[in-house]
Amino acid sequence: MNLPTLDTQKTVFDERSSSHRFVADLLKQADIAINGHRPWDIQLKAPGVIDSALSRGNLGLGESYMNGDWDAKSLDQFFYRLMRAQLHQRIRPTQLVYHSLRSRLLNRQNAKRAWEVGEKHYDLGNEFYAAMLDKRMTYTCGYWKDAATLDDAQEAKLDLICRKLDLKPGMRVLDIGCGWGSFMAYAAEHYGVECVGLTISKQQAEFGKRLMKAGLPVEFRLQDYRDETEQFDRIVSVGMFEHVGRKNYREYMEVANRCLKEDGLFLLHTIGKNLSTTSTDPWIDKYIFPNGELPTLGRVTDAAEGLFVVEDVHNFGADYDKTLMAWHKNFEANWAQFKEQFDHTFYRMWRYYLLSCAGAFRARETQLWQFVLSKQGVVGGYERVS
Repeated sequence: MNLPTLDTQKTVFDERSSSHRFVADLLKQADIAINGHRPWDIQLKAPGVIDSALSRGNLGLGESYMNGDWDAKSLDQFFYRLMRAQLHQRIRPTQLVYHSLRSRLLNRQNAKRAWEVGEKHYDLGNEFYAAMLDKRMTYTCGYWKDAATLDDAQEAKLDLICRKLDLKPGMRVLDIGCGWGSFMAYAAEHYGVECVGLTISKQQAEFGKRLMKAGLPVEFRLQDYRDETEQFDRIVSVGMFEHVGRKNYREYMEVANRCLKEDGLFLLHTIGKNLSTTSTDPWIDKYIFPNGELPTLGRVTDAAEGLFVVEDVHNFGADYDKTLMAWHKNFEANWAQFKEQFDHTFYRMWRYYLLSCAGAFRARETQLWQFVLSKQGVVGGYERVS
């Protein structure tokens, strides 16, 4: 007779525990089975996963995945079902109370801390992001309305922004959080404008020098947005507001107002969440975007009150699902060239990041908004572009 190993004994105990039964019943509501045979079923490979998830939420679930303690063949489908059934809203881990209070009480996105996300996330290396992103290195949601490829979707998004801003040759445009300069390069090439971009990533600023050497009228400034004082015909901010934080939303809008000419337009492109009562995801905060925070629609408009007129709001959050899945496909296809630079834990962390976020957008748990704002309202009305 073969005696079970210690790990097997623990697994058997887990399956009989009240927490295991509770989670199994909960997951059934999302059509997810523990150790089932479908691509979205969770496969437990070590004890303690369930208790870690119950006590520490997504932080515990994510770290268990990074350690290889559980898996799902189709991680994006697992998270889609989990979030579509709102199961994550029904479990409130007590150990995350501190994280929630810290997010509400502290200004985690002040000028000193604002540089942390650049160092930890965006400075992973230009080569790494070039292998994952489109040819222009656009690290924000693509616009898939008439697009079949990632390159097409990103160019369609960049052109959509240019048309919404009604760009004309000779205009000067400020890009707050310019990334690798994909918008600035596209706008300069196709619409004849001059651009100034702000970034807190040294790697992005270095990459920007290549665009300037190519003769494009673009300038990269390695500085915090709060330090900008010049005025511009247009302002754009794509995928940066997620790093601003609620305690700084008003100041951010005041900076944009200060830097925009009286007859100018400001396009704000940001991920958003549905509920103001939810706090920052602790796993994303720890491993992906330090000090990040998703706004709600109300918090954006409250911050703009008295400073801007909201001319247009466009939600194409479902397109972020397709974008993230395309990034994941590129990441997997090119992983071999980065195995020496990053370890297997990083590989699982990055998969978890891309695929869990794809599931969240697919479930419509998170949104993607583009706002068009003016200082006093466009005379005669703003003509919507799509």
